[in-house]
Amino acid sequence: MSDTDSFISEVSEEVRKDALYGYVKRYGWIAVLLIVGLVGGAGYVEWTKAQDRAAAEATGDALLAALNETDMEMQAQLLTEVPADGADAAVVALLTAAAQQEAGDGDAALATLTALSNNLEVPQIYRDVAVFKSTLIDVEGSDPAERRQTLQSLASPGLPFRLLAQEQLALLDIADGNTDAAIETLRGIIEDAEVTRGLRDRSQTLIVALGEEPEPATSEGASE
Repeated sequence: MSDTDSFISEVSEEVRKDALYGYVKRYGWIAVLLIVGLVGGAGYVEWTKAQDRAAAEATGDALLAALNETDMEMQAQLLTEVPADGADAAVVALLTAAAQQEAGDGDAALATLTALSNNLEVPQIYRDVAVFKSTLIDVEGSDPAERRQTLQSLASPGLPFRLLAQEQLALLDIADGNTDAAIETLRGIIEDAEVTRGLRDRSQTLIVALGEEPEPATSEGASE
């Protein structure tokens, strides 16, 4: 390479360096911001995970402490103090209602279940459970017609607790002396393809207790 070519190369290299330094001076702050953003974002994610982990541990510890309490009134009180949200809050509410009911406070259990059923922040399945369980609580002043209406809505096709709701409707019919309607409902449960073994057995037992014979099962659920 000639001296001229070497000189041109050196000059070109210096020009590129100057251009690079110019870009760094002009746009370097963008790179700094990106780095700070990435580091800060990673730190925030880790902090959030740590917060969520701490919250979950606090919920678990409080829940275990409450469930280890043998006095049901105290257990119900401790459960109302468990910090939880979302699906966790739904589970805690269901446990609270069960403890309140076992302690003999049906009104409190019903209030807990009603609050859960109206909580739009929890998954629908838990709200449906709360509605169904609320129909099983018999408190003074409760309206049988309203209970029947609620069960009929839960017994609609496609809903997760429809067969259990139908079973409760059959029990209401039996209590009202309408055994024919009860038997018809129970036979419908037995023949349903989604009936569980336990529910089928209970339905058959009720039909026999009412003086009838259950019809031979023809559906997949009844052939288990």
